[in-house]
Amino acid sequence: MPRRTVPLILLYLCALPLQAQDLESVQIHGFVTQGFSSSNNYLSMTSRSGSAQWTEGAISVSNLVPEKLRVGMQLHMYQLGQFGGSNVQVDWASGDYRFNDHLGIRVGKIKTPLGLFNDSQDVDSLFLWVLLPQSMYPVDNRGFDLAELGGELYGRLPLGKRAGSLLFQGHAGYSSIDRNGGYSQQLAQLGLIFPDPPGGKTEGGDLRWQTPCRGLMVGVTVLGQAVDQTGSDGSIHVAPDLGTAYYAQWETGKMYFAGEYWRTPVNPTLTLDTITLYVPLDTRSWYVMGSYYLTKKMDVGSYYSHYVNKAADTTLPENYSKDFVVSGRYNFNAFFTPS
Repeated sequence: MPRRTVPLILLYLCALPLQAQDLESVQIHGFVTQGFSSSNNYLSMTSRSGSAQWTEGAISVSNLVPEKLRVGMQLHMYQLGQFGGSNVQVDWASGDYRFNDHLGIRVGKIKTPLGLFNDSQDVDSLFLWVLLPQSMYPVDNRGFDLAELGGELYGRLPLGKRAGSLLFQGHAGYSSIDRNGGYSQQLAQLGLIFPDPPGGKTEGGDLRWQTPCRGLMVGVTVLGQAVDQTGSDGSIHVAPDLGTAYYAQWETGKMYFAGEYWRTPVNPTLTLDTITLYVPLDTRSWYVMGSYYLTKKMDVGSYYSHYVNKAADTTLPENYSKDFVVSGRYNFNAFFTPS
């Protein structure tokens, strides 16, 4: 089935109750974000003199068609310095059928489960942070990490009052690099421009344990991704890698704590005419974060994030990063939240 067909079918299904004037099951959500950066030229923005090239917006619609089937999609646009543009993309578009309270299936362009926040990083209002830890959730390549075209089986297994419950997800599909994202620009700088964005098979699983300790959840994700594409000036090949993510979060009263550790060994091979380049990567990333509600509307917090490529010289700046963030947010109302 052509990749554009799935979103069109889902959009039609979302509109079915509208034809019958039944609006109760339709949900429409959206957001618009305007950012400003100064002091450095981070993420391709010329922000030493101040830059407002940081605009993002999305609108999603979902609908419970029959009793157990929900369909929906989200349209998204962003401009982040040289990334993105005025083009509108389909972030996700899926059909979700729940057999019962413990088992369900999704098909379409589904979100990819990875760590704590990967499948929710497209909704700014959920987070205190202007940017999530960039060692794991790079905003310039979010389009590649966020979703895949495929299917997912998910569910919940109760373990009893003294043991909590297990949440599981298993998925397989195809994901491609964002044509206007960071990976595409890096490849273009090397002279690799492709007629269609490089992509490949994506598969993995996620297991979360909601412990009997109130508010405490721990989990692990396994994710394999491959990338292949050939252009007139060369090719890229990334054999299926196997990355792992371990994470935990604890919510108690006004406090929130979370942490993650990821390891992603990848070995891209780039071919430029007659030259073959091997780019060994063994990335290790982790962060710890915490926040506290000073008042009902005022939330403050901080995180420290660390990244290193163990397959290269870790003393060189391009092979490591350290990120310390302090953030605050005041919720004026349900519709306006500056951070």
